[in-house]
Amino acid sequence: MSTSAAPSAPTSASEPTAPSDPRTTPGTRTGSTKPVRSATSAADSATRAGGRRAFDWRVRFAVLSLIWGFSFLLIKVGTEGYAPFQVTFGRLFFGTAVVAAVLIVKRERLPRSPRTWAHLAVAALLLNALPFSLFAYAELTIPSTLAGICNATSPLWGMVLSLAALSEDRPTRRRVAGLALGFVGVLTVLGAWQGFSDLEPRGTAMALLASLSYPIGWIYVRRTLAGSGHSNLALTGTQLLLATLELAVVTPLFTSMPTHLPVVPLLAIVALGALGTGIALLIQYGIVAEVGPTMAQMVTYFIPVIATAAGVAVLGESLTWTTPVGAVVILAGAALTQSRARGRAPRSS
Repeated sequence: MSTSAAPSAPTSASEPTAPSDPRTTPGTRTGSTKPVRSATSAADSATRAGGRRAFDWRVRFAVLSLIWGFSFLLIKVGTEGYAPFQVTFGRLFFGTAVVAAVLIVKRERLPRSPRTWAHLAVAALLLNALPFSLFAYAELTIPSTLAGICNATSPLWGMVLSLAALSEDRPTRRRVAGLALGFVGVLTVLGAWQGFSDLEPRGTAMALLASLSYPIGWIYVRRTLAGSGHSNLALTGTQLLLATLELAVVTPLFTSMPTHLPVVPLLAIVALGALGTGIALLIQYGIVAEVGPTMAQMVTYFIPVIATAAGVAVLGESLTWTTPVGAVVILAGAALTQSRARGRAPRSS
């Protein structure tokens, strides 16, 4: 959800969010792009200065998977008491507050260049404001389980777009096979052979569009902010701040102030922002710094599994065999699109 800001998420979805992919952009979760900055990232510096982490990276990886997996459930609960734009604004506000607190403690400076802020404003729209809002609107009509599975299609969209927009990415048989397999998985989840009879088209389209927005944002950041010289933490904080301001402008135009404040949905929004967007990004930075982006991006494949389990167990959402089977096929296809042939040297940035 990612779960999920600047050369970094996720999701959430999930987030959500992540939310942010620490390898490339603030506030996104995963993708096939390369790091804008790595060794000098804030998380890496913290790792070197603080020595061994209090918790093994595998424990933090599991926590991150749970946070982003539950982001779709939190979105669903939030929209039961508040308008989708209000859910998104709250998510960004509380996520920004967490990252801002860390920026203050670390005495990190925000970028000063107007050009950098302009690019981050676009990234904030593509990686935070737009996908977070689309997922919130989608879950008005579709279950959180389906939203979580749609989020897993981001690597598939990313491959298609990177082949078209990034000259160093070349199609291989393995990646094309993964794309085709992922497409079959999407059709399975949507019940294509049944004529999409049980499908809510508007909500599903919004969820898929949200998933498409992430790789568009990754590519934009890679083209405009690579080598900017700023820490990932500073770029992430700036992007989340700009996304929050964008929603602060949009939300009053399309919603009215709530006459009362339902407590449970409000707590869900607070958790979605503070955990799913703020803390989750900081956890992911630490994992990337410790074990690298390739291992960290594996969280993508756990998110839909957890989102589905949470939706069924906690919210009582119905589940047919096509949903888990299609999700497995999508994840297998996504994994193939991210893999390289054995023995092939990775491309240089």
